[in-house]
Formats: sequence, C-alpha cells, structure tokens
Amino acid sequence: MHLLDANVLITAHNLYYPIQRVPEFWDWLVHMGETGALKIPVEILEEITEGSELGQWLNEGDNYDALKLDQDVEPALVQTVIEKYAPDLNDAEIIEVGRDPFLIAHALAHRADRIVVTVEASKPSTKRANRRIPDVCNDLEVRWCNSFQMLTDLNFRTGWRSQL
Repeated sequence: MHLLDANVLITAHNLYYPIQRVPEFWDWLVHMGETGALKIPVEILEEITEGSELGQWLNEGDNYDALKLDQDVEPALVQTVIEKYAPDLNDAEIIEVGRDPFLIAHALAHRADRIVVTVEASKPSTKRANRRIPDVCNDLEVRWCNSFQMLTDLNFRTGWRSQL
C-alpha cells in the first residue's frame, strides 16, 4: 500500500494534473484508494484545506472515504519517528515538523506492506525539524518513493488515445 503525503496531491493539482484538466488522474486516485493500493492517513488529509479546489474535490462523493486510511496509529510509533528528527525537539520545532511523523508511523507499523509517497527530496544534511521525509524513512528502514515512481508502480495511464 502506498501512503501519500499531502504534498503529493497539492503538487499534482498545482503543477501536473489540475483537477479540471486531467480528471482521469483524480478518478484513478479514487479507484486506487478503493482497491487499497493507496491511502492517505486522516492526519495528512486534514492538512488539505476545505476552501481550496483540492479540498472541494476531496469532499465530493466518496473521494475522502476512498482515500482515507481508516486506522489509528500507535502513539509510541509516532514518538519513535519524532525522535529521528531529534530526541529533544522543542514545541516550536514539533509544530514545524507538522504531521509528517504520523505518515511515517503508519508505514512503520506495517513496514513490509507500505511505502511512503512524497514529493520531498532527500537532503541528509538537514537537521532537527528541517529533516526530510525520505531521510527519516531511511533511518527507520521504511520504504519511500516519489509520486512519479508511485505512478509507475501502480501503472497509471490516461485513456486519451481511445478517444481519437
């Protein structure tokens, strides 16, 4: 199962697959969510604002429910992830880290079956709250990939040729 970071949806909509121009991508995401091939933890879904076009799309029909990973994560696993940023983060740093530890903890809970998907690039030189998802995943031996690798793994295709 691929677990998506909010930045995957935000970047896809803003740069590559605007909802109104490439609806096939968004329909495909919902379909993959329904099959269980990809999900988004509720903590991550909450990062997408309701007033945005993306937030409106999420709230249409069954989109939200199809994509939502309907599982709780163990607080101890979230704490394990946070400690990989730094064992002594202060409150301001924890706010800066945001909800990324929840995403990684959901993958850590089922390491063999889950892959974190993010648009963040690895940058091992960053420290503390500025650490990137791929680097924290590497520290915890959690698999991760970027959104383009996910599209390859899950065989995303559009059907424009069939419309000619």
